Amino acid sequence: MKTVTINLSSIDKVKSFVNDIAKFDSDFDLVSGRYVIDAKSIMGIFSLDLSKPIELNIHNEDNIDEVMEVLAPYLA
Repeated sequence: MKTVTINLSSIDKVKSFVNDIAKFDSDFDLVSGRYVIDAKSIMGIFSLDLSKPIELNIHNEDNIDEVMEVLAPYLA
């Protein structure tokens, strides 16, 4: 598992983030404090405090280079 910190500060960023990671079969979790939600769930993301950076757990490292390339615009 790999963990990175991302920033989803606008509604458009959240929409494009979900569209980008939905292309992968891997599991992604967003962790904010004690809350852990599925990163592919747009409703779940909006339940978090988006004013602060959020940790993203990537559970499958098979194609990690491709995933990191897609995540580049969101990295904090």
